[in-house]
Amino acid sequence: MNEASILSVWAEFLVLAGTIAVSGYFLSVYGDIIADRTGLGRSWIGLVLLASITSLPELLIGVTSVLGPGVIDIALGDALGSCVFNLTIIVLLDFLYRKESVYTKASQGHILSAGFGIILLGIVALDLFLAENGEIPAIGHIGLYTFVIIVFYLIAMRTLFRYERDHKLEKVEETAHEYEGITLKTAALRLGAAAAFTIAAGTRLPYTSEKIAHVMGWGETFVGSLFVAFTTSLPEIVVTVSALRIGALDMGIANLFGSNLFDVAIIAVDDLFYFKGPILAHAAPIHGITCVSAMLMTGIAIVGLLYRPKTRVLKTVGWTSIYLLTIYLLNNFLLFLYGK
Repeated sequence: MNEASILSVWAEFLVLAGTIAVSGYFLSVYGDIIADRTGLGRSWIGLVLLASITSLPELLIGVTSVLGPGVIDIALGDALGSCVFNLTIIVLLDFLYRKESVYTKASQGHILSAGFGIILLGIVALDLFLAENGEIPAIGHIGLYTFVIIVFYLIAMRTLFRYERDHKLEKVEETAHEYEGITLKTAALRLGAAAAFTIAAGTRLPYTSEKIAHVMGWGETFVGSLFVAFTTSLPEIVVTVSALRIGALDMGIANLFGSNLFDVAIIAVDDLFYFKGPILAHAAPIHGITCVSAMLMTGIAIVGLLYRPKTRVLKTVGWTSIYLLTIYLLNNFLLFLYGK
């Protein structure tokens, strides 16, 4: 592979990543304005609106994988791997937020969405176990777990909406002065434009990553999977960090937990489009490791939000973040050790 080809594919990657960076910033800004103008609150906007937008690349990659070459392990690995990676972004937030620990600043209302995340991940982990030891209950080619996941996802959305509405956890904060001349309609249109750029670039990015793995001579399994998981989670990184920069920490964290709920729901959608039978019945058992890792990391995040630790290790991040990072690294090591 000549040098020009290598430079070309890396240039494409940087352009796409730059597009997501700029678009992600505007998603946070206009999401913040919509939260203010509608009164829905930053947590709800981050949990539902931004989480759905930033997770669409995973949805499109998943459906494409099962409809096209039928590479179901890429679809599942991307969805579950993104859950683990999203929780690792909290470590980055804890490092960047120098005023205090993010666990002391963030609303404890995020515990509810995190709890629903553990339930959905538990459903997937249980069915992966059943698949390895027997038949998975199914209706036609669709696993029974798909209907359970969809029902619990809808219950989660309804419960979280009512919780935000009834408890009013967020402090009433004045919108920045520069937002005063922007109407709700204008904010919605601009957010839609930013979402379109984010989705377009985010959907293309994994394919560019595969090109990079090829021209650089990297392995297409372990390294390729990690790179794809990173690139499909890049919108979450940018939106969450941008939310932190504009003072909307709760919107950023809600985006992460909301993305995890959406990512598990993507598995149910993938199952609908996989016509050879329940998708988890044909998946590699190794995905169970990622499921358990995501559940452990979510539990650790819940402990941090409840306990609210204030200390930092060597003025970097708190112990909660160190535990999250440790599980993330251990998960990757086990995937490298036992993955095909």
